Formats: sequence, structure tokens, C-alpha cells
Amino acid sequence: MDKSGIKKVVLAYSGGLDTSIIIPWLKENYNDCEVIAVSGNVGQADELDGLEEKAIKTGASKLYVLDLTDEYVNDYIIPTMKAGAVYETYLLGTSTARPCIAKALCEIAVKEGADAICHGCTGKGNDQVRFELAIKHFLPDMKIIAPWREWSIKSREEEIDYAEAHGVPLKIDRETNYSKDKNLWHLSHEGLDLEDTGNEPMYEKPGFLEMGVSPIMAPDEPEYITLEFESGVPVAYNGERMTAKDIILHLNEVGGKNGIGIIDIVENRLVGMKCRGVYETPGGTILYKAHETLESVCLDKMTLHEKSRLSITFAELVYNGMWFTPLREAISAFVDETQKRVTGKVRLKLYKGNIINAGVWSDYSLYSEEIATFGESDYDQRDSAGFINLYGLPIKVSAAVDAKHRK
Repeated sequence: MDKSGIKKVVLAYSGGLDTSIIIPWLKENYNDCEVIAVSGNVGQADELDGLEEKAIKTGASKLYVLDLTDEYVNDYIIPTMKAGAVYETYLLGTSTARPCIAKALCEIAVKEGADAICHGCTGKGNDQVRFELAIKHFLPDMKIIAPWREWSIKSREEEIDYAEAHGVPLKIDRETNYSKDKNLWHLSHEGLDLEDTGNEPMYEKPGFLEMGVSPIMAPDEPEYITLEFESGVPVAYNGERMTAKDIILHLNEVGGKNGIGIIDIVENRLVGMKCRGVYETPGGTILYKAHETLESVCLDKMTLHEKSRLSITFAELVYNGMWFTPLREAISAFVDETQKRVTGKVRLKLYKGNIINAGVWSDYSLYSEEIATFGESDYDQRDSAGFINLYGLPIKVSAAVDAKHRK
């Protein structure tokens, strides 16, 4: 890349280890360029505290903190949840946030007349793909700077060395140096002891889990909650109508308290390697379960099965950074059509990491107690004989042909 024309860079800034050292690195290696830090608030809460002071102190000319929480929930989380998209048990918390943040980065880059956009994603991870495919969608000619693909730093330990040498303040130390990503949907943990798949995660160690507690430490009494949906979208929690974002925040609280939504997986990254991570998704896990339960009574068999197949494709598209693609949009259009009658109420019982169905009601329910009952009904059981004869006709014909050839 020709660095001579790069005078102003928009940086995706979280204030974490990677992006903290990138500001002085950019100024050292890109003509003392102006660095405009952009932090997309997707619900990382206290991680935003003191961010502006830190960004300016380390060399940025300004910091944008953009409230993307409603957009993130309504335009990314809810469509993914309605699709039932799950990637290898992972509920796509980082995957859905990246295109939302990247879109905002592009908007600021246009506003500021930036020459390049910079991100702190490693060359081993998925996020580099998610950011850059989104940037290519909105600003196909924008230069992209990815320091991990340029600098000589090879590890997080060396990053800490660089930070200390350049007076960059950090909230972590070498013993708590997990790689984390946090938003209102989830928190991921990678690195350190988790890199050995033989190590059990330290769920009971104070400070490891941040969004909840280990199921062992959850209350000894179950807790009941209700969720209401309209056309597949959550609209009420425990009888009170509220936005989807507020519902997720309530679910995070009650789910975290009851040890819900903790997974430990070795996932298959887009770049080809396997990577282990611990994910906390308390509210999201509950929301998926409630939505799935409601769909079980509202969707017919063929639609439900086809949607289940497409949910795998949807999850792979999102995981692989292909949110802004015709196929993802087409599947979302299909999903929206399936959700027109996914309206009703679900009651769940939460207990020590478990989510137990405790009732589902819908005016659009296709379940008929009168038909399905083991008691007396108007269903004529003699009809099944003709159905089985027709359904089994190909098997019967095949068997006859096989018998003839055996003779």
C-alpha cells in the first residue's frame, strides 16, 4: 500500500489492548497521520468509561462514541434470532455486531473525508473478514489498514510491552489477559488457559464470568418468566410491553442470575483453524428457546423443516462476514414471511443453567388438542389404512421387483 497519500485514518476503537496501541503505531508508521477513533456502542457498558480521555491521550484527534444499540438489536440480532441461526452452538454475538459497527465506520469515514479505515483484528481471526467485507460493500475503494498483517508484534505479551514502552494505559495485566468481546448480546473469552482444551474453564473463579454466574452458584429455587412475541419479534416481558433491546437486557439479568447461556466450544473458524472459546449469552439463549417454542406450535411441518435447513446457511453467512449479501437478504425475506403468524406467549422455568418449557399459547397455534388427544375425538382412525397403503406403495413395488429377480 502506498502510504504517502494517507493523511487521515478512521480507527475502529474499543480501548482494548489491540486498538489502544494502534493509535501511536499508526502515527509512527503512517506519516504522523490524523487518527479519528470511532467506538460503536453495541452495549459494552462500562468498557466505554474513560474512552475519550484515553483515545486523546494516546494520540487520536477525536473520538466518536456512537449509540448503535437499537440498530444492533433491531437490524441484526432480531433478524438472526428469527432465522434461528446458530453456528456450532454459538449464538453469533460478535458476528452480528461487526457489520453494524463497520457500517458506522464507513459513515464517519465519509463524513471526515478519511483516506483509510483501520481495524485491530488479527490475521488469524474471523473479524478481519467481517469488517472488511462490510467496508467493501459500502466503500469499495476505501483503503484498509490491518496492523496485525503489517507490524512485527507477534503476541499479546509483545503488545503489552509496546503499550508500556509508549505509556499507553491498560485495564488488563499479563495474568488476566483474556481476549474478550462484549456487547449487550454476549461476552466471549479466548486465550490463556483456554488454549489448552484439557483445561476446565474457571467458571467459579471470581471475575471470570461477567454476565452471570456458574450454574453451581445459581439460586436453589426456579424462576418463572413469560415472553410475548408479535410476528416473531419479542414485545413484552412478564406482561410488560417494552422494546426488544430492553427485553434482552432484562433477560440478561435474569438469565445471568440463574446460570443460563454459558457454553465452552471448539469452533471452526472461517480462516481454517479450530479455536476454543467460552461464550456467555444469557438473554439470547432464553430468547432463542422461547422463540423456538412458539414456532413449534405456529409453523406447519414443511415450513418449519425448510426454515431449519436455511438457518444453517444463514448462520454460516453471518459467521463468515457476509451480512451484506443478496443471499442473506433473500433468506431474511423468507424468514419474515414465515414469522407472520409467530405471535403468542411463552412461559419458561429457569433453574441452574436449564431452561424448561412451562407453557405456550397462541391464537395461531396449529396444535389441536381435539385431534391429538388419546381420548375420544372425531378423528377417524380408519383413514390411516389408506394413507399407509399409498405412502408405502413404492416400497411394496420395489419389494415385488426384488423378489422376482431373486427367483
